Amino acid sequence: MGTMDFKTDPSAVTINLLLIVHPEETAIKQKGQREGQTEGSRGAGLQDDGNGNSRSQPPQGRDLNGQRVSREPCKQTQAITSYSNEGTQVTVEIHPKDTTPQLFKKLSFGKGPRRLPSLRGQDNKGFQRTEAPRPPGGKDLHAYPWDKSSLKSMPVDLQQFEKLDAYALKVNITNSVEELVKALLKQARTDLEKVRAIWMWICHHIEYDVVGYHNKSQLSSKPIDVLQTGKSICEGYAGLFEQMCSIAGIQCMKLSGYSKGYGYKMGQTFTGDSDHAWNAVYLDGRWHLLDSTWGSGAVDDSFTKFTFRYNEFYFLTHPALFINNHFPDNSNWQLLKPTLSLKDFENNMLHNSNFYMLGLLTAHPETAVIQTVNGKASVSVDCRSATLFTFKLKGTDEHGLMTLKKHGMKLDIYPQKTGSHKLQIFAKPSKASEDVYNCVLEYVVECKSVDKAMRFPKDLHQPVGPSWFTERQGFLRPSHPDPVIHTNDGRCSVTFTLGKDISVLASLHSDNSSLTEDMRRRHIMQIHRRNQIELKIHLPHTGNFVLKIYAKKKSDPGNYDYIFNYLITCLNTEVKWPAFPQSYSKWVEDYEILEPLSGLLPANRNVQFKLKMHGVAKVLVQAENTYPLTQSRDHWEGTCNTSGCREVFVMVHENANHSFYSHVLKYEVETQ
Repeated sequence: MGTMDFKTDPSAVTINLLLIVHPEETAIKQKGQREGQTEGSRGAGLQDDGNGNSRSQPPQGRDLNGQRVSREPCKQTQAITSYSNEGTQVTVEIHPKDTTPQLFKKLSFGKGPRRLPSLRGQDNKGFQRTEAPRPPGGKDLHAYPWDKSSLKSMPVDLQQFEKLDAYALKVNITNSVEELVKALLKQARTDLEKVRAIWMWICHHIEYDVVGYHNKSQLSSKPIDVLQTGKSICEGYAGLFEQMCSIAGIQCMKLSGYSKGYGYKMGQTFTGDSDHAWNAVYLDGRWHLLDSTWGSGAVDDSFTKFTFRYNEFYFLTHPALFINNHFPDNSNWQLLKPTLSLKDFENNMLHNSNFYMLGLLTAHPETAVIQTVNGKASVSVDCRSATLFTFKLKGTDEHGLMTLKKHGMKLDIYPQKTGSHKLQIFAKPSKASEDVYNCVLEYVVECKSVDKAMRFPKDLHQPVGPSWFTERQGFLRPSHPDPVIHTNDGRCSVTFTLGKDISVLASLHSDNSSLTEDMRRRHIMQIHRRNQIELKIHLPHTGNFVLKIYAKKKSDPGNYDYIFNYLITCLNTEVKWPAFPQSYSKWVEDYEILEPLSGLLPANRNVQFKLKMHGVAKVLVQAENTYPLTQSRDHWEGTCNTSGCREVFVMVHENANHSFYSHVLKYEVETQ
């Protein structure tokens, strides 16, 4: 960066030379902002806390505060900034001849061993000695892509900050930046603690100025004005942070560049002036990045209301994550090796802070726009720990198949219309008490052809199939680990090992079925063998079905809770299975029907019965006549004739000393 040429009469001015920290570039043409973080959309049970920014550009001839810039060279103080090759920054202040130079209360940096007054611990009487700020070098750089080791660029134990954070939040000084820093540093010993105290105070005391953002004439980004009004836009946040760090003896830079924030559209290009400002601080021998604007809270979708909502993610963010939505004007300040090009930044998937704060690691594909192949697009997410996911494609979750994995999820999308579709992925920790999912990813799905065969029943609930979540609910070792069960003859069977004290309820759902809920439930038969459960399914017709599984504790008198579901598909148009026989309350859980399985018996036929039942004295089959079954080892068997009746009942005599029988099963008989 070269020096800036200027013309002036040397006899008419006095010149002050100060070596001070300024932004990395001379601000000759002031730049607009797009930095307000947005709260995002809210759907039913969903909260989207995206990190948005908004773009605006002040009119030419005005400064960042919206004031007209004087064209007369000697009527106001000018500051010319340049770097030497060694990284020393020189600021030349030019004052009119008849004025007294303003006394800057900023830290002056020297290159030599010059000793400055100490700013340590409790005394806070002067400035701490620091080295001259230097541009980022090799030891500042982090590898790209992210190595998944940490969200921070240096080791940080947040628990050790608890007392300091609580103290910083209570400091209430707004008349002087110096007095504020002096008060904050009473509890800060190390440079990291000083930066933390400053960060916490700004994030919890400076609100985003939505009025000033829309009306630049009412806006000032000077640190003292930001402090006294308690509000600003990104330029003011970054400027106040820079000055407070300078007073505290911490090397700090104010950076500017493009951001993926409020108003950002997936896949958009960035041109013109930069739209956001943030900071870099020098700690433990290397530079680190932070954004106090986005750390403080969020604005709503209409950009008219700001809400304080502290975001830890933007404190000393790992550069390989920071680059996801911050692209500095000077690529050196990416602090990455290799650096990303602007085109890479534009094309890369936007992961907002929720993505990483929830322990998510990677997402595939890594581009913001996905093209369908034969009507299908796939997305997967990897994460550190068990996480729950859901999604919305154009506001609905009807056109996809999401499955939970032990360390992530997989989603197959089948748009039912061509064109562009907005896809949002939501997540929440598995142990979260609130049923609130946060938006973690957004894609645009470009669909050129539709796969009509993959139109799912409306009752299909996401995610689909068994997972670590269903294991936690007591459904272990599933016979079908995949979410979709294909059957050619309309019959299938699903087995699990059940946890203790679990009672199961299952139901079958289809969009084009005229059967009642009770009849649909009778197309599923439960068979219990010790701690194993088998769900035997006979489909009433061809098509796509949802097998929903509910459970509760046997000892719990309450309702059943939904656990998960399968998608069952059958393309055979000849399929038309009758329901299983109707069972009554006396049909014990571990009884089993061996034959007949069909609940509809042929007329005028001899029908063989074979039932596994225990703890009963007698078993009868009642048709036109009554037929006793005989006991053979662990089952009862015999024959019944269906002539002259419409219904057949199975009855049990539970106690030989009692004279009454209990109905346990009911069969229908075909009409002649």
